[in-house]
Order: sequence, then structure tokens, then C-alpha cells
Amino acid sequence: MREGLLILRSYTKTFPISQAAHTFMTEIAKLIEHTLLRPDTTLADVRRLCEEAVQHQFGGVCIPPFFVRDARRLLGDMSRIRVGTVVGFPMGYTGIAAKSEEIKRAIDDGADDIDAVINIAALKSDNWNHVNHDIDSVARATHLRGKTLKLILECALLTESEISKVCELARSVNVTWLQTGTDMHGHPATPDMLRQLRTLADTSIKLKASGGIRTATEAKALIAAGAERLGTSTAIQLLGY
Repeated sequence: MREGLLILRSYTKTFPISQAAHTFMTEIAKLIEHTLLRPDTTLADVRRLCEEAVQHQFGGVCIPPFFVRDARRLLGDMSRIRVGTVVGFPMGYTGIAAKSEEIKRAIDDGADDIDAVINIAALKSDNWNHVNHDIDSVARATHLRGKTLKLILECALLTESEISKVCELARSVNVTWLQTGTDMHGHPATPDMLRQLRTLADTSIKLKASGGIRTATEAKALIAAGAERLGTSTAIQLLGY
């Protein structure tokens, strides 16, 4: 996957979009997690999301836990399109036991990826013992079932020192993905967030940008800054379909 990203980044740095549009759009589609997390999401919405993901060969979908079983059925067990959902979303201060149970249920329903929000309230209260336990528990609950955890940091609310500590905790329990935010608190993903995470996180950790990604230009800048996944609810608009 990272070899493909290097090729994609060479396009984003070398050619204007008008000269390499087809290649760029085809490659960027593979990085997109077609996302729908509105509280009024319906089964019809999820069906359309999955159909669009198949049609445009997106990397994955991200939907509410309530619809994971439906998305798995619609995409099929052998689909390369990953089914992702959220845990402790969007505030992160759900109890640790509740998060673990959410993860178990989501994976039983067919989720490949778990996007779990860290406990920002505990972090801001300087309760690092709880933050550590929280991260360790969601990592164990996900990894023991052979699935992928993406830890959501909400970067815009954290200091560089706080982000650095979370990155170290993530590395210590083999978290392989960090995500910029939830897109629920008015803080879109920015290239600066990605560059900061890339500097602070272990090189083995991959980065997902989420929030406010609406144009190909924005996607291009985030990929150049280090994003290997893009969570967006406007993928069709972004790719110009």
C-alpha cells in the first residue's frame, strides 16, 4: 500500500490535477473511507453508500455500529472494501468496559476496522493512568479478534505534548493507525495535523485524515502531508462523479 502512496504522492507533487486527473482519482479512491455517521442515517442510506463504494472501488466504508451487519451483508464476506465503524463516538468518554463491549459486538457483526475515540476528558484532567488503560483495553479488544484499530485523537483539542504522549501509548500497545479527529467538533483535518502526527508517531503507525475533506485539492494536500486514509462523507463530490 505504501508503494502505491509514493506513486500517488509523486503525481500530486509533479503534475497539476488537470494533467493526471484519471490516475489521481483512481488511486485516491483506494484511500477513501466512504463515511456516513449522521444520527438520522437510514438503511437505505447505508445501501447507497455500499453501492457507491463498490462502483468506485473505495478503500472502505465507515458507518454507525447499528448498520455494521447490514454493510457486511451488502458488501459480502470476500469484498476487499473494508467495513469500519466507530466506538466511543464522538466524545470518547464512554466507560472502558462499554467500549470493549461495543468493539466485540461490532466485530461479531462483521466489522474489519474499529475507529475508537480516546478519552479526551481523562487526558485533559491529567489522568494518564485512565488514558493508558483506555487505549490498552480498546487495542486488546480489537487485536485479540484479529481486526484493525484506528485511534481517534481529536488533534485540534490537544497540545503537542499531549499528542506525543498518546502516540507513545499507541506504539506501546501496537496500535497501527492514528486518526486526526471525529469531524464532529468543527475541526477539519489539516496538513499541519498530519505533519505533526508524522513527526511524533512511530514510523510503523499509519495516519488517517478525517473531517472537512471536500475537494481533490484538499485530499492532495493531506496525502502529501502523510495521510494514508481519508475519511469523508463527500467522496462522490470530491472525485467529481
